[in-house]
Amino acid sequence: MGNILNFSLLFNIQKYGYTHLSAGELLRDERKNPDSQYGELIEKYIKEGKIVPVEITISLLKREMDQTMAANAQRNKFLIDGFPRNQDNLQGWNKTMDGKADVSFVLFFDCNNEICIERCLERGKSSGRSDDNRESLEKRIQTYLQSTKPIIDLYEEMGKVKKIDASKSVDEVFDEVVQIFDKEG
Repeated sequence: MGNILNFSLLFNIQKYGYTHLSAGELLRDERKNPDSQYGELIEKYIKEGKIVPVEITISLLKREMDQTMAANAQRNKFLIDGFPRNQDNLQGWNKTMDGKADVSFVLFFDCNNEICIERCLERGKSSGRSDDNRESLEKRIQTYLQSTKPIIDLYEEMGKVKKIDASKSVDEVFDEVVQIFDKEG
């Protein structure tokens, strides 16, 4: 299910001029890179359901953004998936990207914990991700509640959160996302 939504979402965000950057994907790719000085550290954090240090995540995001804009200056809008995840991430983003990037809005896919766990366990059957198991997922939920939800609340106070009921079907969620991009695009 998630892969279908991701493909459709990616296809459509390009229509609006956005480049998709997944913080998690960048971290997983870096973890697999045998030349990376951060690979083992990233693996440890991901497996424990913890948030990777901001300096690592920001450097990977900034590198991708810089490379994208160097290849095509018109590609200067980004959908950053999975970041910021805590106050440290937000402070790091603000410090590094102040005057370089503005957050237009935050897509918040709201879904109850059990549905999230079941969907990730299903994804885990084919994803090969080391964190797609119940123990890691439960730790990730606790990390989310303690660290990420307050960041979403902060953006909500700024009027920047666009909330989507992610417990619905893939098609219904996708339609909500398209409506938001049609309006905000």
